[in-house]
Amino acid sequence: MDDTDDPRRGTELPVDALSPEALRGLIEDFVTRDGTDYGAVERSIDDKIRDVLRQLESGEARIVFDPEGETASITLARELSRS
Repeated sequence: MDDTDDPRRGTELPVDALSPEALRGLIEDFVTRDGTDYGAVERSIDDKIRDVLRQLESGEARIVFDPEGETASITLARELSRS
Protein backbone atom coordinates (compact mmCIF):
# COMPACT_ATOMS: atom_id res chain seq x y z
CA MET A 1 0.00 0.00 0.00
CA ASP A 2 1.41 3.44 -0.88
CA ASP A 3 0.94 6.60 1.19
CA THR A 4 -1.93 7.90 -0.97
CA ASP A 5 -4.11 4.95 0.06
CA ASP A 6 -3.26 4.92 3.76
CA PRO A 7 -6.67 4.81 5.50
CA ARG A 8 -5.32 6.90 8.38
CA ARG A 9 -4.74 9.77 5.96
CA GLY A 10 -7.42 9.24 3.36
CA THR A 11 -7.01 8.99 -0.38
CA GLU A 12 -5.15 11.60 -2.35
CA LEU A 13 -7.18 13.00 -5.23
CA PRO A 14 -5.76 14.60 -8.37
CA VAL A 15 -6.84 18.19 -8.99
CA ASP A 16 -8.78 17.18 -12.09
CA ALA A 17 -10.88 14.66 -10.13
CA LEU A 18 -13.09 17.53 -8.96
CA SER A 19 -15.34 19.71 -11.08
CA PRO A 20 -14.12 23.31 -11.43
CA GLU A 21 -16.94 24.42 -9.12
CA ALA A 22 -16.14 21.82 -6.44
CA LEU A 23 -12.41 22.61 -6.64
CA ARG A 24 -13.02 26.34 -6.25
CA GLY A 25 -15.35 25.69 -3.31
CA LEU A 26 -12.78 23.48 -1.59
CA ILE A 27 -10.00 26.03 -2.13
CA GLU A 28 -12.24 28.92 -1.06
CA ASP A 29 -13.09 27.07 2.16
CA PHE A 30 -9.38 26.49 2.75
CA VAL A 31 -8.30 30.12 2.22
CA THR A 32 -11.13 31.60 4.30
CA ARG A 33 -10.72 29.22 7.23
CA ASP A 34 -10.33 30.87 10.64
CA GLY A 35 -6.73 31.05 11.73
CA THR A 36 -5.29 31.07 8.21
CA ASP A 37 -2.48 33.61 8.17
CA TYR A 38 -1.07 34.99 4.94
CA GLY A 39 1.32 37.52 6.45
CA ALA A 40 1.24 41.27 6.93
CA VAL A 41 -0.05 42.10 3.45
CA GLU A 42 -3.78 41.67 2.94
CA ARG A 43 -4.58 39.78 -0.26
CA SER A 44 -7.81 39.16 -2.13
CA ILE A 45 -9.55 35.81 -1.94
CA ASP A 46 -9.01 35.39 -5.69
CA ASP A 47 -5.25 35.89 -5.23
CA LYS A 48 -5.22 33.33 -2.43
CA ILE A 49 -7.24 30.87 -4.54
CA ARG A 50 -4.79 31.25 -7.44
CA ASP A 51 -1.86 30.61 -5.08
CA VAL A 52 -3.43 27.43 -3.64
CA LEU A 53 -4.35 26.19 -7.12
CA ARG A 54 -0.73 26.71 -8.19
CA GLN A 55 0.42 24.77 -5.10
CA LEU A 56 -1.96 21.93 -5.93
CA GLU A 57 -0.78 21.80 -9.52
CA SER A 58 2.91 21.85 -8.50
CA GLY A 59 2.50 19.18 -5.82
CA GLU A 60 3.26 21.51 -2.90
CA ALA A 61 -0.29 20.86 -1.64
CA ARG A 62 -2.60 17.88 -2.02
CA ILE A 63 -6.32 17.17 -1.94
CA VAL A 64 -7.09 14.35 0.47
CA PHE A 65 -10.46 12.61 0.64
CA ASP A 66 -11.48 11.02 3.94
CA PRO A 67 -13.90 8.21 3.06
CA GLU A 68 -14.96 7.76 6.67
CA GLY A 69 -16.08 11.37 7.06
CA GLU A 70 -16.84 11.76 3.36
CA THR A 71 -14.92 15.03 3.31
CA ALA A 72 -12.09 16.45 1.24
CA SER A 73 -9.40 18.78 2.51
CA ILE A 74 -6.25 20.47 1.30
CA THR A 75 -3.02 19.50 3.00
CA LEU A 76 0.50 20.76 2.43
CA ALA A 77 2.68 18.00 0.99
CA ARG A 78 5.23 18.44 3.77
CA GLU A 79 2.51 17.73 6.37
CA LEU A 80 1.77 14.41 4.65
CA SER A 81 5.42 13.40 4.71
CA ARG A 82 5.63 13.99 8.48
CA SER A 83 2.77 11.59 9.28
